[in-house]
Amino acid sequence: MALDTGGADAARRWIEMAAPAHPSLIDQGHVLDELFGIVNVPSGVWIDEAGMIVRPPEPAFPGPPVFADMPVPEGLPPVLAETLAEAQKIKIEPERYVAALRSWVATGAHALSADEVVARSAPRSVAEAEAAASFELGQHLHRAGEVAAAQRWFRQAHRLAPDNWTYRRQAWSMVDRNQGRTDVYEGSWLDDVRAIGAENYYAPLDL
Repeated sequence: MALDTGGADAARRWIEMAAPAHPSLIDQGHVLDELFGIVNVPSGVWIDEAGMIVRPPEPAFPGPPVFADMPVPEGLPPVLAETLAEAQKIKIEPERYVAALRSWVATGAHALSADEVVARSAPRSVAEAEAAASFELGQHLHRAGEVAAAQRWFRQAHRLAPDNWTYRRQAWSMVDRNQGRTDVYEGSWLDDVRAIGAENYYAPLDL
C-alpha cells in the first residue's frame, strides 16, 4: 500500500523495484491516514481474521532499507549526500518487528486487547481534524490544477498537525521530488528531521 496523491505513476518505480507477488494499492486520497491515524510510512496495522484491529499503526519495516548502509556515491549533490547521511541515523528495528509479526500469525502473541488498542490510538484533536480537512482540500485543489491555492491549504495542514509526516512529505514531493528546501514551504525533510533528531523520526516499537 502506498500513500500518494500522484497515483500509480508516482509509486510505480518503487513497486517495480520490489517486484511484489501481491497486488499493490495506491491510496491517492490518504484515506488510511484519516481512518487509522497513520502519520508516517512505512506503518503496519494488524487486523485479525474477524476484522478486528489488534495493533494500531506503528513503524513496520519488513527488512533493512536500501539506504541503511549505502555509501555516499561520489558526485552526489551536497543536499542529497546530507539527506542520505541523516536517513542512516534513523532508528528502525525490522528484525524485531518481523519476528513479532510471525509470532502473532503462528501463536497470537503480541495481539492487544480492545482496551489496549483504544488506549494506544490517540483521539483526534480539533486541530488534527482541521488538518485532515485542510489536507483533503489541498489535494482537491491540486488535482483541479489550482496549485497555488492547494499549497496554501497544505501549509495549513502542516501547521495544524506538525507531527504528521505524510502530510509534509506529500506536499514537499509535489514541488521537489527530493523533498528539499523550496520557497513554497517553511521546512524540508532534511531540516525538519534534524530539528527533531533522526532517532525520533519513528516512535520506538512497543512489543
